[in-house]
Amino acid sequence: MTHRVAVLDKENCQPKKCGLECIKYCPVNKSGADCIILNEEIAKAQIDENICNGCGICVKVCPFDAITIVNLAEELKSDKIHQYGINAFRIYRMPTLKKGQVMGLLGRNGIGKSTVVSILSGILKPNLGNYSSPPEWNEILKYFHGTELKSHFAKIANKELKASIKPQQVYNLTKLFDGTAKELLEKYDERNKVPELVQELGLQNSLETKLTDLSGGELQRIAVAVSASREADFYFFDEPSSYNDVFQRMGVARTIQGLAKLGKSVMVVEHDLTLLDYLSDFIEILYGEPAAYGIVANVLSTKVGINVFLDGYLPNENVRFRDVAFRFDASTSTDEFVTTENIIEYPSLEKKYSTFSVAIEAGKVRKSEVLGIVGANALGKTTMMKMIAGVEKPDSGTIESKVKIAYKPQYLLNDYDVEVISLLEKANGSGIEDTSEEEQILHPMKIKKLYNKSVKNLSGGELQKVAIATCLLQKVDLYALDEPSAFLDVEDRITIAKLIQRFVRSYRKSAIIIDHDIQLMDLISDSLVIFEGIPGREGRATTPKSKVNGMNQFLRSLDITYRRDETSMRPRVNKSDSRLDREQKQSGHFYYRN
Repeated sequence: MTHRVAVLDKENCQPKKCGLECIKYCPVNKSGADCIILNEEIAKAQIDENICNGCGICVKVCPFDAITIVNLAEELKSDKIHQYGINAFRIYRMPTLKKGQVMGLLGRNGIGKSTVVSILSGILKPNLGNYSSPPEWNEILKYFHGTELKSHFAKIANKELKASIKPQQVYNLTKLFDGTAKELLEKYDERNKVPELVQELGLQNSLETKLTDLSGGELQRIAVAVSASREADFYFFDEPSSYNDVFQRMGVARTIQGLAKLGKSVMVVEHDLTLLDYLSDFIEILYGEPAAYGIVANVLSTKVGINVFLDGYLPNENVRFRDVAFRFDASTSTDEFVTTENIIEYPSLEKKYSTFSVAIEAGKVRKSEVLGIVGANALGKTTMMKMIAGVEKPDSGTIESKVKIAYKPQYLLNDYDVEVISLLEKANGSGIEDTSEEEQILHPMKIKKLYNKSVKNLSGGELQKVAIATCLLQKVDLYALDEPSAFLDVEDRITIAKLIQRFVRSYRKSAIIIDHDIQLMDLISDSLVIFEGIPGREGRATTPKSKVNGMNQFLRSLDITYRRDETSMRPRVNKSDSRLDREQKQSGHFYYRN
């Protein structure tokens, strides 16, 4: 037995631009019933889930990909926690909270993580699927009777629960508070921990700066500090790694773990698998259809949870939520794919500003090669990429090259009103529908559904995917991408890493990638440039090194060691001072050996 889920993307649904094919071709409508109608009030289609037969014809004929029809197990119907309205997103089941533990939430963007947080923090009252006549608290508590969550919701009902939430969009802080970082921290320091948090999160030089003048990474760590300094029962951190380098991410992880050690309930949404693996005690997977429905799976250990997510199959529930399992290559050698022919050579480069300078050792990028650039923030990584891409002129050293380069910047702008498809066609130089470019680049990234959306209405993850696609569609020799993982979920990060690598190798192109997700850089890079120095003052870049030597040098600077997971072959951080950690450090092999 199944029950029907019919969801409408109201932005994509455009009855004035289509011939209402969903209504015309619906077989239930043809039989005389009103399965799909035009809701005159909102001028959008409306689907009756109770009489829909799940044929999927409306999904196929809709020219704007606005309809999602899914059949779910009948028993899930009683697990519905919240539904936003007719033909709207709904969430099934809730994650479990554990005192003194960090619970990691792992799932795609648009799968319900924000809904979960809103419900568990008391911002959103769950309606148990009854959006037209929401239940009272006594009914909600009766629903959760016999579960660990009953006492949690009882505290919310009695206004006894205090939650501290680190939001995803940290730039909103500048709109809510007009003052310095120090003033904001002091305002919310309920635990008298600000001095310790400032030290742990490396915020010493940010305190006297106004929020509007802080970098994205500084704002992120300020938001983490504010959340951690409050006295609460439940702490939630939504993507705390964004904008931060690897060194800063480790500080964030220690801050979050410190709250759990105090016996607090802590929950984290994070798409950097290395960080999530490092800081979580347990994992709860959310799966489903983005923007349609989400289902919370059972609690798993961190190792098992991440491996199950990568595999796309929940053995305990006998559910396959992804057709493809993500696999990692156990080999660290990529020489068989990279040619000996150089696509670009650059001499020693220098660039000086009033308070900062960067020096880059000479190097080269070969055909079919992905060159990764890693290091702390504010050392000049983006400056190096801009000089190679010809966007910025070095003070010393000249790049004499006729190589055509496409550049995707770190910070993306969406302040213009143009349809996505127009942007993509301009980059491609011609139409893209039913072309090989659409098949090879846009389909794997699931961008087709965005064609008719305005760029200004895209989410952060959607904008990032469109920017990457726009870069790859250009007919050039070298693709330079600055932080392509930002705002992307785990699935998209792995998909895009594999796509870029396959694209470069198949067409004998080259790519330069800057990113702070170590797992992504390990997955995508053939060679590495390592940046060292004093952030904000001076940066030094090595000549390109083999991936093994480069990763070993970089991990040594982080004082962490890597091993391979025996099941998925993904890289895992050894626990600090564990037997493996001590052995690898003693041998000098911070990066795993084959």
